[in-house]
Amino acid sequence: MEKVTLYLVRHGECEHFDKCQFFGHTDIDLTCTGIRQMKSMAQRLEGITIDQIYSSDLKRASKSASIIASHWNKIPRNVPQFREVNFGKWEGLTWEEIEKQFPGSLEARFKDVINYKIPGGESLEDLRVRVLGKLREILKGGEGKSILLVTHGGVNRVILCDALGLSLENLFRIEQDYGCLNIIDYFRDTMVVKLVNG
Repeated sequence: MEKVTLYLVRHGECEHFDKCQFFGHTDIDLTCTGIRQMKSMAQRLEGITIDQIYSSDLKRASKSASIIASHWNKIPRNVPQFREVNFGKWEGLTWEEIEKQFPGSLEARFKDVINYKIPGGESLEDLRVRVLGKLREILKGGEGKSILLVTHGGVNRVILCDALGLSLENLFRIEQDYGCLNIIDYFRDTMVVKLVNG
């Protein structure tokens, strides 16, 4: 396989970011700060040739991708498989609300962070299978190209764990700030992570 360079971006700051609530599939929008972050990212990537642009189909990611893509007059392809983890019945709740409404569920998740399935939602293993399956399909069709992918904190961490050969247990050891950039080179037999949370 010819080298594929993946520019992996987390969406900009979004609504309710300061409330410590769980938002996975809930379709919240960018804040004014988030829009500025994405305009800055477009300027940052100015000298780079981007061949394909993909994003999650959730507004905070798709809008982020559209802001960046306008720099190249491209239209991003929105891909549902790149949505954030589905928090199910935890969606929109704070840590305290989850503990009150679903006693013991947070502790159960921490005991088996990979396989614990959130009520009505997904496990991290479900997320990994969903995300990496679609990513591999895109990489296979993108040989020799540069790809921009705008997604979510959890999705980015899954991709980075895979590229670094780390178990999902290490997922939360990888920081992903709003509007950050990660760069990964994919080769036939290996991956090289060039930037994390930049």
